[in-house]
Amino acid sequence: MVKIILKKYFLLIALLILVSCVDQNLSNKPAETPKENQSIQDNNSESGENVQKPVPKDPEYYSATISAIGDILAHGPVYKDASIGNNQYDFTDMFTQVKPYIEKADITVANSESIIGGQELGLSSYPQFNSPYELADILKDVGVDVVNMANNHTLDRGEQAILNATNYWKKLGVEYVGAATSVEESQQIKTLTVNNITFSFLGYTYGTNGLKVPEGKEYLVSYIDEEKMVEDIQKAKEISDIVVLNLHIGDEYSRTQNEYQEKVAQLAADNGAHIIFAHHPHVLQPVKWYTGVDGNQTFVIHSLGNFLSSQDELYRQIGALIEVEVDKTITYDSDGQANTLVEVQNPKILPTYVKFTDRKDFKVLPMFQLTNEYLPNAATIYNEIKEHMSQFDPNLQFIESKPELQEPS
Repeated sequence: MVKIILKKYFLLIALLILVSCVDQNLSNKPAETPKENQSIQDNNSESGENVQKPVPKDPEYYSATISAIGDILAHGPVYKDASIGNNQYDFTDMFTQVKPYIEKADITVANSESIIGGQELGLSSYPQFNSPYELADILKDVGVDVVNMANNHTLDRGEQAILNATNYWKKLGVEYVGAATSVEESQQIKTLTVNNITFSFLGYTYGTNGLKVPEGKEYLVSYIDEEKMVEDIQKAKEISDIVVLNLHIGDEYSRTQNEYQEKVAQLAADNGAHIIFAHHPHVLQPVKWYTGVDGNQTFVIHSLGNFLSSQDELYRQIGALIEVEVDKTITYDSDGQANTLVEVQNPKILPTYVKFTDRKDFKVLPMFQLTNEYLPNAATIYNEIKEHMSQFDPNLQFIESKPELQEPS
């Protein structure tokens, strides 16, 4: 009986020891992840919650230069000096000294003041001009890409002269603004794209010396109409990076802009125009920056003066080439959305002088190269011009060296 009790006692102890060992092994074993939780973790990994966002694209940088020259006004002595006989003309020598500066910029604009209606209409001088086709040829040759046709002489020789001129500019591949051959064309915004920067061009004049467009053909000349100008600027902003205005405006022979010039410039700035090239006074007026309502900066030269004419008073023989740099930067955020910044900066100017003797031997010369042989007190006059042009922008730079030769690409 005692043996049986002892046997049961030892069996119970052994069973307790066995249970204790099993429990210890279970407590030391890592807990298994439930299959349901494991599935959730796998799905989160696949959904990309732990994947890093893509790195933004590198910024893109583009740059271009645009320049402008003033009035191309071929008085009788100018085109007679260019005559080579048989009703043909060659203006090459007149532009030889300034050609390297004109062709340097990516885009160059000129004010085609005397209408280029061609020889078939008969050439004429002041007060109602008509110039030979070769005047257009030389502008193309020296690097002009865009001409403004909106000025007080646009209607001098009537509708046919405008049609002849626009057809010839088309033939040469030179863009024109400020005049049109149809309603449809007058509503177009002309553009040029260089280095991924798109420029739009608009042109307007204060009037046409009392001459009226034919009834129903108001499209022939673009006049300064503030409401229409604002509409055109808005349209241009939608399709371009830079909006360039050509304004024929101001008081003749006045070296200072008037209140109306400043009003129109401010209106253009408030509506987002970037650059204004202005003319009509036949003398130089200063450059000036205007701040628009949105804080934007608009660069204005109030008058480019005469680039080529036979007017013979000192300041009427002085014109200029103005050049500005346009920089475009495109940055991208983490979602790949593009943000574009376009800036106009670093204006530079080359004052020029029309030299001639006895109404012959016309040549356009850079002022910094003038000697007293060509212009008495040349250095003093040049320094006065520099002070005059930079009075509202002391950072205005003056071009005083020949452009470097561009190597063929």
